[in-house]
Amino acid sequence: MKRRDFLTAAGAGVAASAAVAMPAIAQSAPEVKWRCASSFPKSLDTIYGAAELMAKQVAEITDGKFQIQVFAAGEIVPGLQALDATQNKTVEMSHSASYYYVGKDPTFGFGTAVPFGLNARQINAWFLFGNGLTLMNEFYKKYGVVMFPGGNTGGQMGGWFRKEIKTVADLQGLKMRIAGIGGQVLAKLGVVPQQLAGGDIYPALEKGTIDAAEWVGPYDDERLGLYKVAQYYYFPGWWEGSAALNFFVNQEKLAELPKNYRAALTTAMAQANESMLASYDAKNPIAVQSLVKAGTQLRRYPNDVMDAAYKASHQLYDEIAAKNEDFKKIYEDMKAFRNNAYLWWQIVEFTYDDFMVRARTRG
Repeated sequence: MKRRDFLTAAGAGVAASAAVAMPAIAQSAPEVKWRCASSFPKSLDTIYGAAELMAKQVAEITDGKFQIQVFAAGEIVPGLQALDATQNKTVEMSHSASYYYVGKDPTFGFGTAVPFGLNARQINAWFLFGNGLTLMNEFYKKYGVVMFPGGNTGGQMGGWFRKEIKTVADLQGLKMRIAGIGGQVLAKLGVVPQQLAGGDIYPALEKGTIDAAEWVGPYDDERLGLYKVAQYYYFPGWWEGSAALNFFVNQEKLAELPKNYRAALTTAMAQANESMLASYDAKNPIAVQSLVKAGTQLRRYPNDVMDAAYKASHQLYDEIAAKNEDFKKIYEDMKAFRNNAYLWWQIVEFTYDDFMVRARTRG
C-alpha cells in the first residue's frame, strides 16, 4: 500500500471510530431528572432564586443530562414540609431553612440560625472549615438527608410591629410570626410565637391574626408588602445574626448519583450559596431607603429588650442541652467557634466598620 493511501485509509478509520465512539460515550451519560421542593414563593426572587441558579448550573455542567426542576412552596408540598418530602422521597431534594424544623428537634436550629449566634461569614467558616457541616450532617442522618449550604441572607432585621416596643413589658401577649429557636426565646419574654411560611405573612398581618412578624430584611420585606400593614421596623434581628439556607438531599438518592453528577451538584450548590449573600448585600441598602421614604419607622430595640433576650437565650440553651445530647454537642462546638471568631472580629472587622459608619455621618 502506498504511503498516501495508507494515511487516507488510517484517517478514515480514525474518523469512523470516532463516529462510533463519540455517540457511545455521550450515550453512556445517564439522563437524571430530579425535583427540588422550595420552602419559598417565587415572588422572593433572591431566596427562591438560589435553587433556580443551582438547577441551571447543574444542567449546564452536565450538558443537560442532569435536570433538576424547582417547585415553589405549595406546588408539591407546603413550604414548611420540604424536608419531610425529601426524607420520604416525594422529591429528591429541597431548598429550605433548617430552623423551620425545630419542632422535630431544637438541634435543627444550628443549621440556619440561633439567637446571638454566628454572622454570615462565620457560619460559612464554621460549616466549611470548622466542625459545623460534619456535626450537622451526623445529626441529619437520622432524617435520611444530607445538608449542603444553600445561601445566606446576611444579618436580618428585627421584625415589623403595629406598635412601638419601648420595654420588655410591651412584648407581653404579642402574637408574632417568628421561626426557629428565636420564637422560643421570645416566648420566655411573653410573646406568642407563630410559624408561618413567607407567603402567608402579609394576609395574617393584614387581618390582625398576628401583631408582628419577622421575615428577612428590607429587600424581601418590601416585596412582601409588609410595610403596608405594619409601621414600625425594628433592628437588629438578634435571633438571626445571619440565616443560612440549606439544600437537603435524600441520602439514598445522593448515593445513586454518578460521581461526576454529584460533583456538578456540589459545585452548583456552592455557587448558589455564595450568590445569595452577595445579592442581598447589594439589594438591601437600596430597599431600606425606599421603605423609609414610604413612611416606615426604623427603630432600634431598647437595651433592656436586648439584654433580656440575651439572658433568656442562654437560659434556654442550658435547659435544652441538659436533656438533648445532639443539641449539647453542637451548641458547645458552635459557641467555642463563635467566641474565637468574635475575638478576631473585634480586632479588625468591628473596628473598621465602626470607623466607616462614623466617617459616613461626617460626610
